[in-house]
Amino acid sequence: MHAGEPAMAFDLIVRGGVLYDGNGGAPYVADIAVSGDRIARIGGLEGARAASEIDAAGMAVAPGFVNMLSHSYLTLLQDGRSLGELKQGVTLQIFGEGYSMGPQTPAMRERAQKRAREQPLPVDIAWTSLAEYLSHAESKGIAQNVASYIGATTLREYAVGQDDRPATGAELDVMCGLVRDEMSAGALGIGSSLIYPPAFFASTEELIALCDAAAPYEGKYISHMRDEGNRLLEAVDELARIGREAGVPAEIWHLKAAGKANWYKLDAVIEKVEGLRAQGEWITADMYTYTAGGTGLANIIPPWFHDGGPRKLLERLADAAMRAEIRRTIETSHDGWENLYAQSPGPDEILIVGVRKDENRQFQGKTLRAIGDALGLHPIDAAFELIRSDRSRISTVYFMMSEENVRRQLQLPWVSFGSDASSTAAEGGFLREATHPRAYGNFARLLGRYVRDEDVLSLPEAVRRLTSLPCDNLGIGERGRLAAGCYADIVVFDPATIADRATYEQPHQYAVGVRDVVVNGAVTLRDGDFAGPLAGRAVYGPGRR
Repeated sequence: MHAGEPAMAFDLIVRGGVLYDGNGGAPYVADIAVSGDRIARIGGLEGARAASEIDAAGMAVAPGFVNMLSHSYLTLLQDGRSLGELKQGVTLQIFGEGYSMGPQTPAMRERAQKRAREQPLPVDIAWTSLAEYLSHAESKGIAQNVASYIGATTLREYAVGQDDRPATGAELDVMCGLVRDEMSAGALGIGSSLIYPPAFFASTEELIALCDAAAPYEGKYISHMRDEGNRLLEAVDELARIGREAGVPAEIWHLKAAGKANWYKLDAVIEKVEGLRAQGEWITADMYTYTAGGTGLANIIPPWFHDGGPRKLLERLADAAMRAEIRRTIETSHDGWENLYAQSPGPDEILIVGVRKDENRQFQGKTLRAIGDALGLHPIDAAFELIRSDRSRISTVYFMMSEENVRRQLQLPWVSFGSDASSTAAEGGFLREATHPRAYGNFARLLGRYVRDEDVLSLPEAVRRLTSLPCDNLGIGERGRLAAGCYADIVVFDPATIADRATYEQPHQYAVGVRDVVVNGAVTLRDGDFAGPLAGRAVYGPGRR
């Protein structure tokens, strides 16, 4: 500023930090000024004043991090602070892996309400469409921004139900009409989870049709692919075909080669994806930074035994002859579906972390082998008994991946990051269930273990892939960068101390090293503590009209 000029006034100035602006280039020292919910200026702020300041000297300053796969759609309503992710610097959570919060029929909403009220912290389902959910979350008060794909499973359940059969032409028309409604209201595209019933029952052509309906709204396709193990390469081919024929970008959710017998396939997957990208096809991926996946124990059961939905599955498990057939299939069938039991090294590497009924909480934190021993049953029969008793899918951790492959994926410039978990708090009702440590540590683990400690990738590149890469892939370019005019989602962290603390044995432990988080211009985390305003918003795709 020149002598005699009035001092510039802003709402917030972040002073003296080392800026990693999200573009992947060399960091630099500069001040950031915020007016309202936007970054107003970077640099040239000597003598400027603000209503609030953050002294970031000696700290890294980056755009807020993006969680490309979150399941916090209900936990955010239970506790809007989202501390497990906020303390890692996450400012945007992406939903929609197969299931989304809408659209719902009255019967679907009733079932969702029943499940939501059975949780340790009950929630009221006060919406019908996905757009209504996003608006509801924002109005209720949330610490982070949220956006969502439309779940292909939700669409299928709406129009077809849970039966193992193709959609009729009329049912597909209903689904495509719902897609157009939700896309015009701001959904990001179509999200699928094809190992799970009833999504497993959908044909490739059905998915192409849904994506084709989303394409005019700049929709994207993102998928937990049909197989991450024995038919991994074929699953990548299907994803690429869907994106190509519908004319939409495609992303692989939580890229992995599952099961030791399939670990070698990762190189072929990388070669395939990079070949397609070289030909101009927009294919990307995201990942979590652990060698164990997490899903339901019920998903060791082949999808066709889920025909008709959970009630029908429980009826089958109550029939001795049918149970024997299901066990025989799990032990002998490895093609045409993803056999999670076979892909794990054994029942000692299948860990139960979350049940619904109090009488089954004794099994949380125990392996399937240990549960079988306690019940005097073969591990597969113990799984059946636990599913039947709990009448739920049973949250389970499967140790299936290679550490070498994790490091290999971390080096891929087209891979971003997602926790594939719900954000919780290490307090209250959340402590009634265990969880995968990725819920508390996925992003801090990247920056601490893999960037600082093991030098697998550089800090500027890691920040790029936590920020601008996912935002560009999502089509929301006003976030993900430190630049004038962008939304003021900012994280201040210490590269020397950032680290995950959550373990499989004690998962409810916050990450360390993130000091301050700004969401839409509001200081939401200050000096490591929640600072007050729930400034998160619904973020909409580019097709909103």
